[in-house]
Amino acid sequence: MDKQGGHVLIVDDERAIRRFLRTSLSAQGYHITEAATGEEAITATVQSTPDLIILDLGLPVMDGVEVTRRLREWTQVPIIILSVIQDEENKIRALDAGADDYLTKPFGIGELMARMRAAMRHIVATVSDPIFRSGDLEVDVVSRVVKVAGEEIQLTPTEYDLLRVLVNYAGKVLTHSHLLREVRGTDYQDDSHLLRVHMSNLRRKIEPDPNQPRYIMTEPGVGYRLLLED
Repeated sequence: MDKQGGHVLIVDDERAIRRFLRTSLSAQGYHITEAATGEEAITATVQSTPDLIILDLGLPVMDGVEVTRRLREWTQVPIIILSVIQDEENKIRALDAGADDYLTKPFGIGELMARMRAAMRHIVATVSDPIFRSGDLEVDVVSRVVKVAGEEIQLTPTEYDLLRVLVNYAGKVLTHSHLLREVRGTDYQDDSHLLRVHMSNLRRKIEPDPNQPRYIMTEPGVGYRLLLED
């Protein structure tokens, strides 16, 4: 595996987890800063300006959700949540607070590295030119033109708005309520059936095989993610 580089802040109250991550990520060329509490995490973010934060959800005093909320008041640094908690409600709370992704302990370092690369590509994608590309999918957000393999695809206004939000957060997990709030407003943010209908219609138009999506991936019980392909 090629060396990656970049500065990563590891926030976990378990020394063994921090040591494991420091050793594994340092071997891939990452510079590591550590914090054991939410307060230390915020201070370290201010002082060391990391490129990415790996954040434990179950921190004492100030948990990972609150840390994420505090950080999102002033920075968009990618945040990947680590947690032994597997229930969907806590994952949704973390993502709605502004986290980019989550990983449940125990996890493989290979999967973590892939999630890190995706989270950092999301930051690059949001500041690049107005034409988004992922594989054969192309979205011109200025002219509102969507193409697949060079062929223009006709979307309804709601389908386009849904795709636009996914593009804006490409590579990031978006919860059902987040997507509905962005596309239909707060009155519809709990209508997950409505979202499934629109998502199904959108997939039929842009996916080569809607039953095996290539672009829009489902995060079971949580939401959706638009993949970034070279």
